[in-house]
Amino acid sequence: MEREQLRERLASAASMPKDVTLKAAVVTALGNFEVCIGNYRGIMEYTENLVRVQTKGGQIRLTGSGLQVKYYTGDEMKITGRIEMIRFADGREET
Repeated sequence: MEREQLRERLASAASMPKDVTLKAAVVTALGNFEVCIGNYRGIMEYTENLVRVQTKGGQIRLTGSGLQVKYYTGDEMKITGRIEMIRFADGREET
């Protein structure tokens, strides 16, 4: 925990983006039909109603209908469909 706080203070002092220094996930939503996630580690679960993505800080759960992973690279992925909820879990919660 102290290590993360130190990194955050260094990022602020150096005016560097937190996604770069902390390797934090970057989530960009376009309406309720498209989400891009950057800095992710892997896809944990993928159905038309749920996409679960592992990040350094925990998991991101997208729920909805007709969900599709349109593309994924080592850095970013795009999920489309009717997105009803985006939930962030810190990894200590049950999935």
